[in-house]
Amino acid sequence: MEPFQYIRARDVGEAIRVLADNPTAAVIAGGTDLTTLIRDGIRRPSHLIDINGLDLAEVSARPDGGLRIGALCRNAVSDKRIERNFPVLAEALRSGASPQIRNRATFGGNLLQRVRCPYYRVPEFACNRRDPGSGCAALSGDSSRQAILGTSGACVAVHPSDCAVALQALDAEILVRGPRGERRIPIDALHRLPGRTPAEEVTLRRDELILAVELPPRASSERSHYVKFRDRASYAFSLASAAVAVELRGGRIRSSRISLGGVAPKPWRAEAAERALNGRPLDKDAIDAAAKAATNGAAPRPDNTYKVSLAREVVRQALTELKGD
Repeated sequence: MEPFQYIRARDVGEAIRVLADNPTAAVIAGGTDLTTLIRDGIRRPSHLIDINGLDLAEVSARPDGGLRIGALCRNAVSDKRIERNFPVLAEALRSGASPQIRNRATFGGNLLQRVRCPYYRVPEFACNRRDPGSGCAALSGDSSRQAILGTSGACVAVHPSDCAVALQALDAEILVRGPRGERRIPIDALHRLPGRTPAEEVTLRRDELILAVELPPRASSERSHYVKFRDRASYAFSLASAAVAVELRGGRIRSSRISLGGVAPKPWRAEAAERALNGRPLDKDAIDAAAKAATNGAAPRPDNTYKVSLAREVVRQALTELKGD
């Protein structure tokens, strides 16, 4: 671990100024991911900006009936409005980590956490995310937990967030502020696919700070569900997960959003699966069609072909459980 300057930001403006003036500065809130990366020499910030003193931890109703969740709101949040109106998010949060970690982890940090690829986490291995141009050790190594969708010849790592997958199904927006003012980033546009530049993980600018997550009022949000497959009963990162949100009208699916986790370098919007559902009754035939379509375009590696069937099954289970009896 290398020396850094610690700054406890007094307001959002100060945090943004330090970010703007120092290209390698990092923001810390819960620190559940960042502290490990610093200790292991993967992140080497010149400045560490503590934002825990900022007023960004409130959950509040929006005038349009939606919900605003502050970036510093902990992942252990218990709010009846989330449970009642956005159940997929409540379920994803509970599945994400142990209570101890959820009591520290924040919404903003959860969205920006780094990949859990072992080749990224160990500096001795080549990794284009950590050291651009060095190569990707996963391409010739163990790929059993790597992505099957949205990969490139430069990176096959999986995005680890459960929360982000649920937020994508809810069509959330991310409110950010930087030197140029505030803007909203659709959750679909926050994370980048690796392409040739996997180190560029998000569309958030270096000098911008996440202020809140905004959930719009959607008829589908209340009829939503999250299912996660992992390799042990205790808390673990996803091998495949699905967040589904469905609006029914007249016994047919008027609209749907399906997001996959554990199978791509970003939360993966399964639009082909949505098209297979829309306009149909939520029955077994429609569910089977959506499950099959969910992995359209998959390109598994030799060690992770199982993820194709696993991703289909997690979509099938999520929709079946949402349908109920």
